[in-house]
Amino acid sequence: MGELSNKVNYSFSTKQAIIIILIFALIDRDFDILSFMEIKVIITGATGMVGEGVVLECLNHPQVKEVLIVTRKPVAIQHAKLKNLVVPDFLDLTKVTAELSGYDACLYCAGISSAGLNEAEYQHITYDVTMHFAQTLLSIDPAMVFCHISGSHADSSEKGKIMWARVKGKTENALMKLPFKKVYNFRPGFMKPTAGQKNVKSFYKIMGSLYPLFLFLFPNNVSTMREVGLAMINSVLKGYPNQLLEVKDVKKLAGA
Repeated sequence: MGELSNKVNYSFSTKQAIIIILIFALIDRDFDILSFMEIKVIITGATGMVGEGVVLECLNHPQVKEVLIVTRKPVAIQHAKLKNLVVPDFLDLTKVTAELSGYDACLYCAGISSAGLNEAEYQHITYDVTMHFAQTLLSIDPAMVFCHISGSHADSSEKGKIMWARVKGKTENALMKLPFKKVYNFRPGFMKPTAGQKNVKSFYKIMGSLYPLFLFLFPNNVSTMREVGLAMINSVLKGYPNQLLEVKDVKKLAGA
């Protein structure tokens, strides 16, 4: 009788791995098959507080395999998962469509304050640029999930007196008409920055120290930046019944 090899080959093909996962799912009803899913995401707005916070959550999340941040200028963040695509003009994406291919979702966090801007200027950045970016991704892969950072009290009627709320509402409505796999509009209120964030304005640093008080007084108007990031990731991994996510939805999805 020949000698048995003391070496065991533990390599599995993708097909074999899927079969094993399905067997576990059938045997154990509590087995979470989604916990094995990995995603690749595109993120805009990484030089702002929200975008940076979402990037940090994605880099720390075991199910986020790759992160492509699209910025107008190079960023200093270094990580094995991270790629940086520099696009000086978001209205000119024709030369980078190949680089934008192969991703499961876009977490669109780019934005600007309406302070000092008239409606036409604010709409150009908030609506025109966002829609062009989304429509470009749609032409590349309609199977993507598009997650958009909007704002608390965005005006879905598009007829209110507050300019920024009208424009945000218009953007939300237009995005939800696009035939992506899913479109989610996140409406965060005040967000406590994540420890280690660099792109945080002094106002948020000061107010962040009062977060426990705000959370007690206004639980449906405040969240942490970490909760927003996790909610965006989970919207891609697990989905959510609502396309407009208020702060209470963000918290619920973050803990899903």
